[in-house]
Formats: sequence, C-alpha cells, structure tokens
Amino acid sequence: MICLIPENLKDFMNQENALIGCLLGTAIGDALGLSYEGLSPQRSIKLYPAFNKYHFIFGKGMVSDDTEHTCFVAQSLINSDIETFKSRFAWKLRFWFLGLPAGVGFATLRSIFKLWLGFSPNKSGVFSAGNAPAMRSAIIGVYYGHDRDKLKSFVKASTLVTHTDPKAEFGALAVALAASFKENISPQDYFNQLSELLKSEPAEEFLLLIKKAIDNIGDSSISFAQSLGFYKGVSGYIYQTMPIVIHVWLRNQEDYQSAILDIIRCGGDTDTTAAIVGGIIGARVGKQGIPQPWLENLWEFPRNIKWMEKLGQDLSCKKPQPLRFFVIPAILLRNFIFLIVVLLHGFRRLLPPY
Repeated sequence: MICLIPENLKDFMNQENALIGCLLGTAIGDALGLSYEGLSPQRSIKLYPAFNKYHFIFGKGMVSDDTEHTCFVAQSLINSDIETFKSRFAWKLRFWFLGLPAGVGFATLRSIFKLWLGFSPNKSGVFSAGNAPAMRSAIIGVYYGHDRDKLKSFVKASTLVTHTDPKAEFGALAVALAASFKENISPQDYFNQLSELLKSEPAEEFLLLIKKAIDNIGDSSISFAQSLGFYKGVSGYIYQTMPIVIHVWLRNQEDYQSAILDIIRCGGDTDTTAAIVGGIIGARVGKQGIPQPWLENLWEFPRNIKWMEKLGQDLSCKKPQPLRFFVIPAILLRNFIFLIVVLLHGFRRLLPPY
C-alpha cells in the first residue's frame, strides 16, 4: 500500500519523527528504569550508582509491559474509530497474556481475565487508579495532538479497557497532552490547557497536584518529590506519579537524558515513571535526541528498535497492518529469559550494600 503522505511533507516527516521518538523514548526509559524499580533513592545509589547505563543483563537493557502496551496502543490506532480501537487493543492484551509476561499489574490482570471470560472492552475495566493508562497514552497524544476531542476520546477508550477510576483517566490525559506539543511550552500554559481539557471532569484534586509541580519548578525533581513525602520513591498510584512526571518533563523538555536520569533518581516505580517521561520527551526530540549508546544496548526481541521504528512509520502513514500475532514460542522464550533475570535481581537485592 502507498503511504498516504500529505501535501506538507515537512509536517508529515515531523509527525513520523515524533511517533518513532515516542515509541523509542518509552522503551529506553522503561529499560533504564527497570533495574531500579521498587528501590528507594538511597538504595538505588548504593546498588547501581551509574544511572546512565543499563544494569539489567550484562550491560544491556530489556523492556517491560510499559513499552509493550504502548506498542499495542500504537498498532490499534491505525485507521481505527473508537470501537475498532477498543476491540483491537483488547485482543492484543488477551494474546499478550498468553505469552506469560513476567510483570502484570493486578488491575490489568483482572481486566484481561474478564476479557477472556467474554466481557466486552466496554465492561472489562476494574476500579483502579494505577499507572497503566498513563504509561501507554503518550502515543495517543502524538497521534491526535491536532484534535483535542479525539485525543480525549481515545485516551478514555484506552483507559477504560483496564481501569475505571476517573483518576487513572486524568493522569493519562495529562500525559497525552504533554506529548502533543511540538514546541516547548511554559508551565503555566500547560496548566491552563490541561485545566481546559478537564473542565467538565471532577479533577480539582488532580489539578492542585499539577499546580504544585508548576509552582515548584525551580526545585530539583528529587527535592520536589521529597517535599511531597515520597522519600522511599514514587509509587504506582497515579496521583503520586503525575506531579513528579510533569515536574521532570517541564524542567527538561528538550533534554531526554537529563529527564530520564532525574526521574530514576526519584526512586520507586522507575520503569513506569521513566517510560512515561521518555515517551513525552522522545516525541519532542525524536530518535536523534536519545543517546546512541542507550539505543545500541537495548537487547530486545522480537519488538526491537527496528520493529518499533517500522511501527512508528506505519502509524504515520496510516498503513493498515495485517492481523497477525507474534510467534508464541519466541515470546515465551523471551519472557522466560526476562523472568530469570528479574528473579536474579530480586536475589541480588537481598545482599548489601543497604
């Protein structure tokens, strides 16, 4: 199929670059943050003081569900209306689970069980305010940044497949909006646009948290996190995650490396927080704005760097993908290796230094 290139070639290339940057930015942030997941800022420094390289497996990095779900959303967006999108995304989650992934959020796990039991994507979500919808929404912001109504509709659709707590949707919208900007934006302008996007929602508490991030933009992100009481790290609760994510992004809108290192230093749910920040800033800076050693040392299959670049191109071209799923044996092998490495990391954490 011929790619549907618009008359303005420059806009098309910028959009393709942003989509690819968002996917790769999510993956690299996810992979770098993975080794630090669940650690406090203090323990992180003692175990892995070199924050600027992978510590997962022999100096290489692997991704978790944050990246996988972002790729599923990207695949599901191609030439889709809302109902088609929800159906595609739900089926990708069902078959993803058959590959026995090592890490599945409890809310997402329950939702996938409901999908396999015959619940529709409109009824499969569970009441939870976890990070999952936010971790996969940056790509929606890049794709529908030109149309706020569609941006909001598709974020809602993506969220409700797994999470029904409105808090999860507010966080996902904040991420999608942040990823939609093609140029730097002032903290106050971002807050104003987010407030407008959420004006019909009961989001007063959420907006107050974002306002705190903006009011403290002059502080380092780890100082801001600790001012909110997150001394042991940022949890997977969306109302803890989003103020820190927005704070890091607004301080580093064109500096991918500094943003990733800043968010990892805050500790906690670092694979997800770094994936979210990485997706937002990756969309802004493109593949060329991500450090080359980080790209070269991502050890992944079958969703490797080239595969994600191709996905970004297909999404930009609105090129339909044939209905196909990864070969289950390859996925099982990859996930088995991933699980073994995760268990080894778990044993390592039982040992000093503390």
